[in-house]
Amino acid sequence: MAYLFTSESVSEGHPDKVADQISDALIDNFLAFDPESKVACETLVTTGQVILAGEVKSKIYLDVQQIARDVIKKIGYTKSEYMFEANSCGVLSAIHEQSQDINQGVDRQNKEEQGAGDQGMMFGYATNETEDYMPLALNLSHKLLQELAVLRRENNEITYLRPDAKSQVTLEYDDNNRPVRIDAIVISTQHDDFAGEAEMLEKIKNDIINILIPRVVKNNPQYAHLFNEQIKYHINPTGKFVIGGPHGDTGLTGRKIIVDTYGGKGAHGGGAFSGKDPSKVDRSAAYATRHIAKNLVAAGVADEILVQVSYAIGVAKPMGIYINTYGTGKVNLTDGEIAKKVEELFDMRPYFIEQRLKLRNPIYSETAAYGHMGRTPETVTKTFRSPDGKTKEVTVELFTWEKLDYADKVKQAFGL
Repeated sequence: MAYLFTSESVSEGHPDKVADQISDALIDNFLAFDPESKVACETLVTTGQVILAGEVKSKIYLDVQQIARDVIKKIGYTKSEYMFEANSCGVLSAIHEQSQDINQGVDRQNKEEQGAGDQGMMFGYATNETEDYMPLALNLSHKLLQELAVLRRENNEITYLRPDAKSQVTLEYDDNNRPVRIDAIVISTQHDDFAGEAEMLEKIKNDIINILIPRVVKNNPQYAHLFNEQIKYHINPTGKFVIGGPHGDTGLTGRKIIVDTYGGKGAHGGGAFSGKDPSKVDRSAAYATRHIAKNLVAAGVADEILVQVSYAIGVAKPMGIYINTYGTGKVNLTDGEIAKKVEELFDMRPYFIEQRLKLRNPIYSETAAYGHMGRTPETVTKTFRSPDGKTKEVTVELFTWEKLDYADKVKQAFGL
């Protein structure tokens, strides 16, 4: 029986994402100057105020206030009428040294025996319904807001956009679990004040349907067949959306974990990513399980795969690996037998995850908006400045967990 499935996304100007981006910018700066830094930092943003808190063990001292302001400026909070502006907002830091009790369970004389930074379970998911092996509803939700941000920065075709926005896409699936059309699209975007509310709502709706949607279709022709005249559009359904961002809602690090991952498909262990260095398996093992799931699906083991791994704090070897192919397996093996082969192919001890995916590099700012998964791997050079005026250039690989570098090994192991 056909069914509907919905996923949402939020823009880089959403208050929770502002907090995520500040936390991950701090991670990148610590790792750029001291790759062995241990960091867990949280950010709260509200009207005219940023509060930083958390634990750090590092050889470098940073101007965390300036880093936060730079992120806010880059996002686009640069006008006083937003009631949250890069240069004038207060930035309070309550960051302190990491607990030695936690650190002794993670650090080891032999790095290969590095313990997990916390207990918990992490999930990775992949499906072949899109080219990047991501759920389609989430993929489209991200693309709508990424293009909306491009329009905002161009300030040409649409001139009234402000940084905060949310999207939601509902897809209709057929009896074979394949998406056949878009049923509904919801977009709420912050905007400048208008003279009349009715005229404002009409203009915003027309601009979204006649400017944004065609650009998204043009840039993503593989999805053009899903767009149709019957789509139900809900554009700024509450009406006026002038007050937004951290002035409209308080933002906190780690409150958009489903947007960050698979949009409600698969599963989630509950741990957030942003603000955590890779010794925290909430982050590194979630990337590693995505890497496994994507390579398994790309190799043809199954059409859809969920991978779970679990850890005890301070213990290197995982408690176990679980695989669910949802009955879509293409190999003559049970899910349990697939899990055994996965265990042989991928070393899931924290140190080996860090090494395999090159996670002790400043690669995290780019993950903090529009999803950590399904992104395009690329090599970039980034520049960092320390408070004493030193500049450091670092060339890094982004989104290494999205590489299909294990697909051939998987094929060989499974006889595909």
